Amino acid sequence: MKVRDLYPLVTTPALTETRDFYVTHFGFQVAFEASWFIYLVGPGEAGNRGATLAFMHPDHPSNPPGPENFNGQGMILTVEVGDAASMFERFKANGAPIVHPLTDEAWGQRRFMTRDPAGVLVDVVEQIQPAEGFWDQYMVQD
Repeated sequence: MKVRDLYPLVTTPALTETRDFYVTHFGFQVAFEASWFIYLVGPGEAGNRGATLAFMHPDHPSNPPGPENFNGQGMILTVEVGDAASMFERFKANGAPIVHPLTDEAWGQRRFMTRDPAGVLVDVVEQIQPAEGFWDQYMVQD
């Protein structure tokens, strides 16, 4: 069986604000929108669809068991980009909240963190060269 898509579905009353956050800052497009559900598609490459996200209002009519309104804890959405520094400057210029500043991490990431209007912690990362020997201490030895 081939999986056609896999995406988080975050329950939030801040649907339009969350939609606008991902459209403005990451270039996502609205693929489907109803009064209680929004499905976003990120920019893809060479005819391939990009990453997908969905958001649902807690007053949705489908009424499955759960999901409870997202409380902002226990989840980080990681978005890998080619240039975290320029994204950081763009986020700052647009007034997005910065909860962790632009930092070069020893494990090989340049990153900063923001929080979307639904409360999801968003880690924007760029892969860089790790510090010499950093991963040696964590490698599994036979």
